[in-house]
Amino acid sequence: MDSNQDISEVLQAEVVQAVESGQQLCLRGGNSKGFYGRETTGGIFDLSKHQGIVNYEPTELVVTARGGTLLSEIEAVLAAQNQMLPFEPPHFTEAATIGGAIASGLSGPRRPWFGASRDLLLGITLLDGRGQILNFGGQVMKNVAGYDLSRLMAGALGTLGILLEVSIKVLPLPPQETTLLFEADTENAHAITQRLSLDAAPISGSCHMDGQLHIRFDCDETRISQLQKRFGGERFEDAEMFWRALRDQQFAFFQTDAPLWRLSLPPAADFSLAGKQLMEWGGALRWFKGDHSMEAIRSAVSATGGHATLFRNGDRSGDIFHPLNPTIASLHQRLKSVFDPKFIFNPGRLYPE
Repeated sequence: MDSNQDISEVLQAEVVQAVESGQQLCLRGGNSKGFYGRETTGGIFDLSKHQGIVNYEPTELVVTARGGTLLSEIEAVLAAQNQMLPFEPPHFTEAATIGGAIASGLSGPRRPWFGASRDLLLGITLLDGRGQILNFGGQVMKNVAGYDLSRLMAGALGTLGILLEVSIKVLPLPPQETTLLFEADTENAHAITQRLSLDAAPISGSCHMDGQLHIRFDCDETRISQLQKRFGGERFEDAEMFWRALRDQQFAFFQTDAPLWRLSLPPAADFSLAGKQLMEWGGALRWFKGDHSMEAIRSAVSATGGHATLFRNGDRSGDIFHPLNPTIASLHQRLKSVFDPKFIFNPGRLYPE
């Protein structure tokens, strides 16, 4: 029996004990996303030692790893085989883990074109709130059929169980990446991105900030030259550093004590509240800072058909995530009662229990 098998059994025994005693647990891996979500109660339950890549077959395009495995470790192993995690998960710190990446449900610049973490999650091994170890999905796409319970865990922030292992689809690294820079206001940025999309341009990232639009393409030199001839744009150096800084929110825009909002909107939606915006995903993801009440921001976002999350800073005891409609809220509560009937995992992290 290997040491990680021992650790999983220890975790299981500790969860069973918590269930019997009614102790609530605050799940923690690398804690790189500890700021995200509502404040929670309970004793710290350390998951960081349950780590290591369980299985990786480059020809199968699937990697299986324990929840506490560092993202940097997985990405280094994949890069050695010219492969990558397609959803480009944010790290925020060097301690970021694959379990935290899936539990948060956050994806990086490639998300609209390559899929979200939920889309690429093939299977999981879950320790639930009864102390049971359950398996959902598999390690190949054909095993993911019907109602895929594993994908419920993407974005659940640990409120449904502990991710002991995850199996994720990987993809080859692009043979060439080129970033073009356009000087453009918000309206022109939308127009440029839309025209490129209609031309089936191989976009893998977009960012509009301070009057500049950066667009990353995964294609060869011939195609880039064609795109430049048709749409303009200057070649941008230091692109790798730029996209990593965007992924991990290292730009000055993000260095603030003011509330930072994560807005999901239709790409060309007119969000006109006064404040500063940084747009990703062709306008579908917007980071917003402005001197407005939570009610005003949510009202403006709802008018476009979108939703708003208080991502960083601000009051973490309130409605961090967009309020659910009654039907979805009922499903949410029923799932919680099935997977964690004693409400011991990350109580209140998503919504008040």
